[in-house]
Amino acid sequence: MIKGSCCCGTVQFEISEKPNMIGMCHCNRCRKVGASALAFVKSDTFCITAGQSKITTFKAVPPYQYNRCFCSVCGTSLGEILSDMEFFPINANCIDSELDLEVKFHEFVSEKPSWLVIGDKAKQFIEHPHE
Repeated sequence: MIKGSCCCGTVQFEISEKPNMIGMCHCNRCRKVGASALAFVKSDTFCITAGQSKITTFKAVPPYQYNRCFCSVCGTSLGEILSDMEFFPINANCIDSELDLEVKFHEFVSEKPSWLVIGDKAKQFIEHPHE
């Protein structure tokens, strides 16, 4: 079982299967909320085990597709852990277990700051991936 939590430990979750991929989002919104490393999990493998009542949601506005959830106690960005989609992104930095995964893609590279150099060979997309 893969375990995860927010910074203060109020929100906790478990994932019964390894996420299928990790992607990096460089959009202004994800960078500002501290959730640029996103692990994509299958909904039927994900379970919030503590603190669901302490999760707050910031609603997405186009061109962004995903809402972002936060711990209302410590402010940790959690990704979209309240999603009802089959697959959804969570903040990879909230996963407490080591994952044997490499970054598969970079999205919103058009909003990447000039000081950030992408140093891997993962696919890059101007906005959301189209493949």
